[in-house]
Amino acid sequence: MMTEKFERGCVPSCIDECPKNGINIKTCCNKLNVIDWLSDIKDPLQQNRYVEVRFKNTRKAIFENTAKIELTVGDVVTVESTSGHDVGIVSSIGHIAMLQMKKYKMNNKNIDIKKIYRKAKSHDIIKWKQAIELEKITMQKAREIADFFNLNMKIGDVEYQGDKTKATFYYISEERVDFRQLIKKMAEEFNIRIEMKQIGARQEAGRIGGIGNCGRELCCTTWLSDFSSVSTMAARYQELPINTQKLAGQCSKLKCCLNYELSAYLDTRKHFPKNASKIITAQGNAHHIKNDIFKRLMYYEIHIDGIPVIRSLDIEKVKEIIEMNNKGIYPENIFGNEKSGMRNISYNEELNVDNINRFANKSKNNRRNRRNKNNNSNNNSNTNNNG
Repeated sequence: MMTEKFERGCVPSCIDECPKNGINIKTCCNKLNVIDWLSDIKDPLQQNRYVEVRFKNTRKAIFENTAKIELTVGDVVTVESTSGHDVGIVSSIGHIAMLQMKKYKMNNKNIDIKKIYRKAKSHDIIKWKQAIELEKITMQKAREIADFFNLNMKIGDVEYQGDKTKATFYYISEERVDFRQLIKKMAEEFNIRIEMKQIGARQEAGRIGGIGNCGRELCCTTWLSDFSSVSTMAARYQELPINTQKLAGQCSKLKCCLNYELSAYLDTRKHFPKNASKIITAQGNAHHIKNDIFKRLMYYEIHIDGIPVIRSLDIEKVKEIIEMNNKGIYPENIFGNEKSGMRNISYNEELNVDNINRFANKSKNNRRNRRNKNNNSNNNSNTNNNG
């Protein structure tokens, strides 16, 4: 893998697979990787006009190949920039690049698409390496300058342009920041053009990367580029406890994965009866506690002989009981015996389901039983020997 100072979007899962030296890498991993699932299709009419180029971390852009240069994934190219030129690595070509254009919503003819100048030459790559070497030092110095001016902002990443004439500073701030003095001071310090770009916490997590509590790399680093809003209602619909520590991701915002299965839960919840918070039976009033969405069960708490008990009912049974209650009928023996689609749970079992010591008694009993069994076998063997 390339060293950290020359890193351009590599992720830690492929350290052993990436080559140690070089930049023109066709097999190198990268953030927001693009899988060419059309690579086996030989299409002579495949377009080569538009090419996707990746830069540092998750920044990518579509460029027009007006010079009709023969490019492959992994080629280092020199591209047009707002001022000067930039250097990046080709990440997708052909039909996949066209699909990426649709993803970026760049099908509008009025959009100005920048051009690819050429494949990067040796002097382009040398200057590009020099620019990359300055990024970490520049970020540390910029943070010191921001602290000097007491600015409430966090500079999370710095990206130099390939020609080493411009640097983009990505920062996070919860309020409006007046950084005119900061830009003036940094321009004097670094002798380059400065661009400040504000990003959100999710974008910062995607650029920096990390491991989620699921054990995998962050979705915003590996494939997710569109950040849709996530609310606590997504957790409520999925019957998840509202625990901010468990529901928050590395960015301290609600996890994006809360939205992945939400549509399936919403479709299934349509079959659940409404206004079912309380049902009335001959045994008393039963209050709704929670649902098991995919098992189509509803859990109710009812007091039987003065003891609170939580039991489950199938949703069809609940609908039937609600219809009977509307007619003034209170069914009997609903919670009396276990039936199909019905499971009894004691109140203490429900409270202690997550108790960390729930296996302690079982393990002690198992050890005691094994010890008694061994003692009995030893006593029997001694008796046989004496006899």
